[in-house]
Amino acid sequence: MRRYETISIISPNIGEDEVKAISQKTAGIIEADGGTILNVDNWGLKKLAYPIDKQQQGYYVYTEFAAVPAAVSEMERIFKIDDNVLKFMTVKLQEVYDPNTPVKSSISAKPLDMDADLDEEE
Repeated sequence: MRRYETISIISPNIGEDEVKAISQKTAGIIEADGGTILNVDNWGLKKLAYPIDKQQQGYYVYTEFAAVPAAVSEMERIFKIDDNVLKFMTVKLQEVYDPNTPVKSSISAKPLDMDADLDEEE
């Protein structure tokens, strides 16, 4: 199994119950193939950066899970079919899922030494 995160944008024309139903359907697909849901966070209704299918807003749902690649393919296939899902993006976080290993960030949080740059110019 691998560790993934998916952010999906769901149409604002449906209610909160429908958003929860889509999240539960997603969880069902992942768990049916032996996967595990690690975190589901409903970010709520947000303004989109640009219109998608003439929509200015959308419900954002963040899902973190561990699954086999076949489950991810099935989940994305269902998202493509569902007209209520405006956009989605899945990112692989770990090649091999180990619940005891924290996820490493690909962004380096190394502070810049601004004084070093100034000394070199003088």
